[in-house]
Amino acid sequence: MKSIHINTLPLYHILPASTRHLLLMLLLLGISISLKGQQANVNLDHNPHRDSEGLTPFSAPLNSPEVHGDRTVTFRLKAPHAGEVLLPPGAIHTALGKGNQPIPFTKGEDGIWSLTIGPMDADIYAYHFRVDGMQITDPSNSIAAFTAMPPYSQLVVHGDEPAYYDAKQVPHGNVVRHIYHSGVTGGERELYVYTPPGYHPEENYPVLYLLGGSGELPSNWVYDGRVNLIMDNLLAEGKAEPMLIVIPNNQIIHRNHPRHAELTFNLFERELREHVIPLVDESYSTWKEPKGRAISGLSMGGRHSMFIGFRSLDLFGNFGILSAGDTDAETTLQHFLQDPQVNSKVDYLFVGQGTKEAQGFFNLRCQALHDALTNHGIEHEYYIGGNGGHDWSTWRHLLYFRFLPNLWKK
Repeated sequence: MKSIHINTLPLYHILPASTRHLLLMLLLLGISISLKGQQANVNLDHNPHRDSEGLTPFSAPLNSPEVHGDRTVTFRLKAPHAGEVLLPPGAIHTALGKGNQPIPFTKGEDGIWSLTIGPMDADIYAYHFRVDGMQITDPSNSIAAFTAMPPYSQLVVHGDEPAYYDAKQVPHGNVVRHIYHSGVTGGERELYVYTPPGYHPEENYPVLYLLGGSGELPSNWVYDGRVNLIMDNLLAEGKAEPMLIVIPNNQIIHRNHPRHAELTFNLFERELREHVIPLVDESYSTWKEPKGRAISGLSMGGRHSMFIGFRSLDLFGNFGILSAGDTDAETTLQHFLQDPQVNSKVDYLFVGQGTKEAQGFFNLRCQALHDALTNHGIEHEYYIGGNGGHDWSTWRHLLYFRFLPNLWKK
């Protein structure tokens, strides 16, 4: 029997007697009623931008974005004095094949600018508005992300049912935030730890150290990457092994520092060795051998995983290089590539990127890494898939469909 939840019981007393009687009968029959508006943030809904009641988000002037039944999307902005409103290039353009030209809004007589695009594939897309040359978030969208960069809005295009990265009715693990003092940076820092459902301190678990890209914070792998929900769903489907997932902050030096590329790898290796791994091993039941640890990351985090991980085989025996590599891999990775025992030291090495990403600039690094590994006979999996570019659509896809299911399989 279909379940309908009542979230607005105070309304019961102002309804007509006949309607109250019907509601009471439904409740007695074990049926509940759900009254939810767009972006109500009541549940972890897979379709938060579907306008089912004609309600606007709390404190917002109008609905934006609105995802229609055919997966077209309407953005709206109330800006009667603006001269130009644009949707700048980004993940949405990549998904639609729109290139790098901004898409203009149309202004109505009521001062409301609107734009309808699509249909779009079901996924989550980051976006901004550009109003008279100024970049802003969508002021009517309650779903936003914050990073080490200025914040952005998120568009959730839903499918017919929850996706692999959505919250489903399955056992859920926990995400714990740890704050610690770092002698490397001289301040207080954070990391997040996912423990799988049923985590038991008397068992030892393998650990994945998962890193973000330039400008990402550890929380972005949770809120943008949905890694905890992806892992919950994989475990419920029997497709992955239980593991701890540790998300440290790999912003170790200002990203715009002129010596960032020179300094970041040594500093973050120190952070891992002196603080992150000891904290995790002391706080949780972990498998402490290299083959019980993996390091993976996206973009800059993929380069951290590669340049630090490949020279730290005393720590790590598994690697996931997501949307990263090096055009001079034959030189920069020479020690790793020429190690005659590397295939016995490494259990699993994954290199992956998005389908549309492979058509552009970022492919040069990934392809060069794949070629270098192949030329030296180093066992690895190389994968191109999904419908995304250099964005979260790709990184969620790589985790769920390839990397996480293949960890700890040997």
